[in-house]
Amino acid sequence: PKRGFKSTTLKFNAEITLTTLEMLGVPEVDMLTLKQAGLVGELIRVVKVINTGAVTKPVKLTGIGATVGAKAAIEAVGGTFA
Repeated sequence: PKRGFKSTTLKFNAEITLTTLEMLGVPEVDMLTLKQAGLVGELIRVVKVINTGAVTKPVKLTGIGATVGAKAAIEAVGGTFA
């Protein structure tokens, strides 16, 4: 018998950390920027920032989601979401 469920859409989701955003060092981040830097794969459609590490420079995120803690950390240093 089959047990459980594994979503087929998980292969299109990715997570990045605050530390990764800090190392990227660009003021504006979107999906294309992350793909060009090699941080996410070409098949990825949804990216979420998770609260691991710290960010010290303001960054503008366009089309990228974030957890509550990551959103608070980014907005605390002057970052924005679009």
